[in-house]
Amino acid sequence: MANTLWRGNLRTRLRIASGLVLFTYVFFHFVNIALGLHSIELMERFQDWRQVITRSGLGGLLLYSALLTHAGLALYRLARRRTLRMSFWEGLQICLGLTIPLLLMVHFIHTRAASSIFGVNDEMGYITALIWNTISGWNQALLLLIVWTHGCTGLHFWLRGQGWWRATLPWLIGLASLVPTLALAGFLVQGRAQSEKLWNSEAGPALMQEYGFPTRAMFARLEELTNGGLWVYCVLLGSTAITFLTRRFLSSRGSVSIRYIDGPEIQGKQGMTLLEMSRASNVPHMALCGGRGRCTTCRVIIEEGGDLLHPPLPEEQASLQAVNAPPNARLACQLRPTNTATVLRVFRADGRRARAHESLGQERRLAILFLDMRSFTARTTGQLPYDVVFLLNRFFDAIVPSITGAGGSVDKYLGDGLLAVFELDSERSSARAALEAAAGISSALQGFNKTLLAEKADPVRIGMGVHLGELVLGEIGAAENAPRTIIGDTVNATSRLEAKTKELGVEALISADLLRAAGHDTTTLELIALTLRGVAHEINSLSVSQASDLPVLLGSPSKADT
Repeated sequence: MANTLWRGNLRTRLRIASGLVLFTYVFFHFVNIALGLHSIELMERFQDWRQVITRSGLGGLLLYSALLTHAGLALYRLARRRTLRMSFWEGLQICLGLTIPLLLMVHFIHTRAASSIFGVNDEMGYITALIWNTISGWNQALLLLIVWTHGCTGLHFWLRGQGWWRATLPWLIGLASLVPTLALAGFLVQGRAQSEKLWNSEAGPALMQEYGFPTRAMFARLEELTNGGLWVYCVLLGSTAITFLTRRFLSSRGSVSIRYIDGPEIQGKQGMTLLEMSRASNVPHMALCGGRGRCTTCRVIIEEGGDLLHPPLPEEQASLQAVNAPPNARLACQLRPTNTATVLRVFRADGRRARAHESLGQERRLAILFLDMRSFTARTTGQLPYDVVFLLNRFFDAIVPSITGAGGSVDKYLGDGLLAVFELDSERSSARAALEAAAGISSALQGFNKTLLAEKADPVRIGMGVHLGELVLGEIGAAENAPRTIIGDTVNATSRLEAKTKELGVEALISADLLRAAGHDTTTLELIALTLRGVAHEINSLSVSQASDLPVLLGSPSKADT
């Protein structure tokens, strides 16, 4: 995981590291403001603790180095672009980032700079009282939201390929919404209270003296510094824009022809990356990390012209080796063609068969259920094909609603059986849904068999294996015919459990792993240890003669796990 998270060139890693430093600072700063909901004393005490780090020599060096590095790399990357065509979220991230210094400058000058130059005691009481019910106060509230949105978006783009991130995303979204809400609430409470104190004719003078409140001349000087800082930033933005336009003009003097094996032939400007050429020409091209070289989803196979391209840099080569890519594979976000080339996109993102990043494979710990009809071959021998299909469809019509009703889905039909997966939010809900489905299938089968007996037909018997473990979910198959399915050792183990039911003469075998995940105390159950062919370790399982008895047999889950 670490190699994946820190994959990329030095600039990419510096941008990630500096972003994490800034996000950590912002998080604790917002928590500090939120403490205003409790009291100004707690708010300022927490501020003092923070400033022991942030205003120490080493802490200040780390913080301001991260700020300058992150902003500088962002402007550098923007200046090096050859096109402004990008995804909506990437464009939003850039716009938010460019807005931050414009709003941050006033805050920084009137707090940190005022403290260093004029000895102002810039505690939370001073800050909240100073900007309460002013345009600056509204701007700082907007800054809070912009900074937090920018930071959370960047964090999501960095971590969205990790399984644990996707699993905890609903909780993280709640936390991400809570932090700025509490911070704004803390500001509202203390802003009103501290403003009344500061501008009160009795308590105000003493507070102003305590804070070292700036005089008119000091405020004028702070205003000059603010305007100077904004001018510097505007010059940097202008330089970035001029660099971008100059590079684009110079590159327009030469063009490169790129032919996609599964798409059109386009003309790109020299100096653009292949990914930029694709986007500029409206050619769909996947890039999960946003074209920063951290993933390999934008990789292409160079069919012709590879000998005329520049060799990959060490970082690009390392990324390609990590996925065992062939020698003629390249990352489109790192490749800058200068000669005609013919390429094949490894992952397609066109409208005919979209492959979002989830479809490239994700790991989940889920419950699955294998089901098979017993003695199907003997039962249908001599029957017309129509009768065989009719029986199977009636059988599936009877039992599948128990699966879908519990929140599961049929991953695939296997002739006279099926594989179902319960893709719910958590292991616990997935496991409980599988148990509910197993009991429902057994009950539905009993009703189906009554119908068969009324028709003077033999009843149907089944075997079920129910297990929980690590699965790989993704679209597997040719690009135009790739169903979403599951693979992994858990699938094999569950299939072996189902096969074992025939040998033991029971309707279902349910693994202890699934029972524990569902919140049941397995120490009170009579489990059997099964050695299954092709499975590396024994699987403790509950043998159930009739799965419809599961609710009575298991009872309610442990309250501690509910």
